[in-house]
Amino acid sequence: MNPSPAFRFAFGPRNYRLMWAGLALLAAGFITMMFGDKANYGEDFVGITLGPLLLIAGFAVEFAAIMVRDKSLVAAPTASVVTPAFTTDAPGATTTPAAAPAYKRPY
Repeated sequence: MNPSPAFRFAFGPRNYRLMWAGLALLAAGFITMMFGDKANYGEDFVGITLGPLLLIAGFAVEFAAIMVRDKSLVAAPTASVVTPAFTTDAPGATTTPAAAPAYKRPY
């Protein structure tokens, strides 16, 4: 009988760290767009150029956080055990077939 697979989250610790970093970049981008020269209503380098660049970087980090596979979630390959169909211990011995599965079919 095979044990049931363990419950795992879709994302690992690395993904969550990247998500937090992306959120920090997004917040920095929006805050940066608020700052700027008060006379020009934020129409300077900080508000027009740096803020949107931080937003693009934040969205890129968020995309990477979703797409990157965390190494802690990758299952280690298990060695398959090969059992012989019959043994040659007793040359005249007959083998009994495996029992039928004990389950009922739903109707």
